[in-house]
Amino acid sequence: MTKEEIYGHIDHTLLKPTSTWDMIQQICEESIQYKTASICIPPAFVKRVHDKYGDQINICTVIGFPLGYNTTEVKVFEAKKAIEEGAGEIDMVINIGDAKDHNFQAIEDEIKALRAACDGKVLKVIIETCYLTDEEKIAICKCVTNAKADYIKTSTGFGTAGATVPDVELFKKHIGPDVKIKAAGGMKTKEDIYAFMDAGADRLGTSSGIKLLNS
Repeated sequence: MTKEEIYGHIDHTLLKPTSTWDMIQQICEESIQYKTASICIPPAFVKRVHDKYGDQINICTVIGFPLGYNTTEVKVFEAKKAIEEGAGEIDMVINIGDAKDHNFQAIEDEIKALRAACDGKVLKVIIETCYLTDEEKIAICKCVTNAKADYIKTSTGFGTAGATVPDVELFKKHIGPDVKIKAAGGMKTKEDIYAFMDAGADRLGTSSGIKLLNS
């Protein structure tokens, strides 16, 4: 796969709490130039980006981010608002406490509620693998599949670790045929990017992917 092809699998990301409008505009311009799959930005910037760039950019935003313990009702409101303001893709964070309590039905029900709120837009489910056992990851693969989300995503980038190739390989074994994989965080080299794609990731959430591919 060429680097030009990989650009089309990158969610060009800026989620730092210190993100400014100038910084957001920079990644927008880079996304247009390199034809990335999307930009992934804080909800507060969605409308402003959509107003300025329109359909030139596919806007992804984050819901229940980064800790995941907002109530389902709040996540649903956030998702609906983001879509109303121009988001084409939603990356939601599960309630990690529910995962540790093995309350997987609650996780599945919440994903289903967000699936309905997304009204046909792409839904990615962040499970924050760094806090989970393999058994918990496998159980959540089933939740994501049953709830008919589009993607399972490894990480927020704000936990104790990011994506790993073994986690992507584990997902690939246990998700349904209609669920894709997004790896986020943990990409430090060009070789990392290729390794995640080779392992089965369809999307890469990264703030440095373009730079790494051109290094």
